[in-house]
Amino acid sequence: MADVERAPELALEWHKAGRGSVLATVIETWGSAPRRVGAQMVVSGDGQIEGSVSGGCVEGAVMVEALEALEEGAARILEFGVSDGDAFAVGLACGGTIRILVEPVGTVLAQDVLETLVAARAARQQIAYVVDIEAENRTLTSEGFETRFRMDRSGMEEDGRFVAIHNPPLRMVIVGAVHIAQALVPMARVAGFDPIIVDPRAAFGSDARFPGETIVDDWPDEALEKIGLDARTALVLLTHDPKLDDPALHVALKSPVFYIGALGSKRTHAGRVDRLAQVGFSEDEIDRIHGPVGLNIGAASPAEIAVSILAETLQVLRINA
Repeated sequence: MADVERAPELALEWHKAGRGSVLATVIETWGSAPRRVGAQMVVSGDGQIEGSVSGGCVEGAVMVEALEALEEGAARILEFGVSDGDAFAVGLACGGTIRILVEPVGTVLAQDVLETLVAARAARQQIAYVVDIEAENRTLTSEGFETRFRMDRSGMEEDGRFVAIHNPPLRMVIVGAVHIAQALVPMARVAGFDPIIVDPRAAFGSDARFPGETIVDDWPDEALEKIGLDARTALVLLTHDPKLDDPALHVALKSPVFYIGALGSKRTHAGRVDRLAQVGFSEDEIDRIHGPVGLNIGAASPAEIAVSILAETLQVLRINA
């Protein structure tokens, strides 16, 4: 959800406040477009903008078109060619072309539809906003589009419908507030994850060691039940202590988390596998665990191990899922 940020929430807030609002969404790109399909910006009736559809290349023109669309109460599809010079200014080697769907809230995009979309996002429920451009029909669904949901990929369908995917924010729950976690937490945040640290040991999971971060000081199984594990959550176990890791695994292996990684040597992991089998977990369930955790890049320091963990997490999310 990084690309859509809070555009739907702001659009609803501004509309309800009587300011008027318009959502602008990238629906197609060609070449090195500055933003991916699904990126959004919102424009208020008094000219305030938030978000981005091009990294700064065409936002001014989109704002003008959005205000005109708001006055008319009709949707528009805009197409822009991003020049090589403009693309270079936002960090790309060459330009491209983008198509943008402009939708005034309250007329084209009904308030009740937007309210349902915002409520689903707040509840961490996946939802797709589907626009039949030809028929001017707009619907919401949480079913179908499995590949798009898994890959976080909005886009045009072959039948001409545009599908905007709204997934819950990615989370990384880290059990064990150890040195690796101190390196992994900021890396995960930069990569778009909301990190949560779980450790019942006060000396480890302290504000001094993780300033400003969310720390849960319950035992891992209790903490995970409270946090709630879903398909947008990665779980990383860094204690290699069965008293902490095993209860967490008992919860995680019954959940839809997309990644489970557990620190420890091959011998440690073999023991982990045996213990899980003895309490009734199947081979397929146990095979969900990535252990030893992380890609094999020869990592040595805590920071390098953190890099390998984050890389493997993204590999599972984007390629292996």
